[in-house]
Amino acid sequence: MTWIDYTVVAAYFVVMIAIGLWAMGRVKGQEDYFMGGRGFGKLLQTFAAFGAGTGAHEPIQVGRTGWTSGLSGVWSALMWLFVTPVYWITAVWYRRMRHLTLGDWFVERYESTALGAAYAVFAIVFYMFYLSTMLSAIAKFAVPLMGFEQIAGYDLKFFLIPGLAAIVIAYGVLGGLTAAYWTDLIQGIFIILLSVLLIPYGLWALVQQFGDPTTQGFMDGFTIMHERVSADHFSLFTGPSAGEFPLQYIVALTVLALVGIVVQPHFIATGGGSAKSENEARIGLVVGNFLKRLCTVGWAITALIALALLAGRPELAVDPDLVWGIAAREILGPLNMGLVGLMLACLMAAMMSSADTYMIVSSALITRNLYTPYVNPTASDGESVKVARITGLAIIVGASVVAITMANVFAQFTFAIELPILFAAPFWIGMYWRRANAIAVWVTIAFSTLFFFILPFVLPIISPEMRTDPKWSVTTNKITKTITRTATPADVARHEAWVEAVQEAKQREDTKLLEKIGAEPPECAVGDQIQVVLKSGDKAIFWGNGVKPVGDESMEMISTEQDGSTTIVTQRRTGETIGEGQFQLDFLIYHYIGIDLANVSKATLETLRLPTRVLLPFLVLIIASFLTPRNSQLALDRYYAKMKTEVDPDPETDRMNLEQSYSDPKRFEGQRMFPGTDIEALRPRKSDVLGFAISVAVCFAIIALLVWLAGIGGS
Repeated sequence: MTWIDYTVVAAYFVVMIAIGLWAMGRVKGQEDYFMGGRGFGKLLQTFAAFGAGTGAHEPIQVGRTGWTSGLSGVWSALMWLFVTPVYWITAVWYRRMRHLTLGDWFVERYESTALGAAYAVFAIVFYMFYLSTMLSAIAKFAVPLMGFEQIAGYDLKFFLIPGLAAIVIAYGVLGGLTAAYWTDLIQGIFIILLSVLLIPYGLWALVQQFGDPTTQGFMDGFTIMHERVSADHFSLFTGPSAGEFPLQYIVALTVLALVGIVVQPHFIATGGGSAKSENEARIGLVVGNFLKRLCTVGWAITALIALALLAGRPELAVDPDLVWGIAAREILGPLNMGLVGLMLACLMAAMMSSADTYMIVSSALITRNLYTPYVNPTASDGESVKVARITGLAIIVGASVVAITMANVFAQFTFAIELPILFAAPFWIGMYWRRANAIAVWVTIAFSTLFFFILPFVLPIISPEMRTDPKWSVTTNKITKTITRTATPADVARHEAWVEAVQEAKQREDTKLLEKIGAEPPECAVGDQIQVVLKSGDKAIFWGNGVKPVGDESMEMISTEQDGSTTIVTQRRTGETIGEGQFQLDFLIYHYIGIDLANVSKATLETLRLPTRVLLPFLVLIIASFLTPRNSQLALDRYYAKMKTEVDPDPETDRMNLEQSYSDPKRFEGQRMFPGTDIEALRPRKSDVLGFAISVAVCFAIIALLVWLAGIGGS
């Protein structure tokens, strides 16, 4: 990076802080600070949903999976695509709640202040881990751009992560959600730039390096990209990673994401609660998330360009996470136009646009669901805002500590994504079923905490012999596919990069680096027939971190098949092994009902996590609700009457409409799908059906766009 790049980054930070100072004067009370006065229109709601839903780790994640797996690796981020149409329905819920936090919703629906406090604690832990993945991604991205890994002998992350946290704290603490939303608008534009900036410059770099700039334009870069990379890398479903993202796995991920995302704490704001009306809430949430899906298309094409252009980089043979940073440095750096600094600012924007909203929402939960009910029930609006400004920074500081001290980014992300299991069933069922009650919710939370988080960790400590028990240390069969195809220039470059990376690791006598480099790609010349070896399976069924052999590793041959140019060898692990990590308790269910999991793929194994993690909490809650007393009739009548009352943009009119509903809870009885029952679902309106149908159509249009773009220049 040059002085121009650093100037761009510095200017970006100055603008963010200036917005915080401006917004500070607009904060008069809690609703202003936490919800911006509920005065946001379609534009700000759109970019708030877009910014909060787009993490800095995602472009880097798609860059990695695109590098290793081709176009089909885009599903690592595009798995959320078919969740988006459901937002057309859920956005109305968050606006009709008329709450400042989702903790308030749990308090009202289940008449339990303690449940609101429990949800606040969940939110704090969730955000610390979820946001830490973004901070870690920024630190990794910045290293190749800035050109150095350490300052005064300390890793760059020890300086970069606290610095970013300080900027977010500065403008977020000062201006509340108003500052967050206006900065999200600016940061959203930066994120869109991030998603498309490398494409034209990358295509032109391909022409300059491998084509003829005197006769070819940047669009010819697509043709060069196809010439340099094998055809199987351009398939959305049948590429090298097809085994990682088959249809059933995509469906399972979609369902799991849908069940859990509704209780992610920021949805009370970006999901529609801060909008002027229900229409603004819906359009903002759906359009904002479709913007993100379109950005994912840009990330995928950028990854393919990087694969064609940078296959010979030895750093990427060691760590594919560096794809985005190296691509930005190599493509934009030589231009000396400040574009490298702009790219870094764009990725910072992706992180900060999420972090600011998370911080405000977390401070609201701490203030309203912990401080006010348990510390100072008589706190004024002004005092509550002061407490929020102090406590909000705790989330950012906590996430920074996790990012600096916890090296496993994937583990941070996985833990954060699975945490919503605790509150997902109480939210979904409580939204539609009167019979659900507070006692049943506590039973469900206790069960989910024990079954999915505590016992998997504790059981191996209590019974360490479990780790070597042959019954539990089994793995799926190992599948080795050997594909014969014609070598491309990218194949040649990858082998050269591998050789260079190995030589450097040996010179440094770095055994850990050698392990990271992985298997040797085929040595070849362009046009040779090469054998590409893809290995899958051999995955532990019951242990989160796999198994390792005790002594020499041994495999038993099961079968060998020939399918055209592909040879498939199936083997079974033999000999003593020891399990590592947490025990996956939910797979005991499959074991005891006699399902043999030895022949399933890694994707199928992951898919089988869905029934237990989604259905079991729902089942426990339903059974417990039938065995325990209901909540009070008055509270239930008021809650469901409120949720059926359409929001009026004028606060006074909305208050009068609510009073009418409270005085006559049966006024919407004719709109119910199942009148006279405990099911509180309304018949869908024309706008509900039409908006949902259009959203589904847009999902397929985005897939079509991605396939079309990837096919440009192909044969």
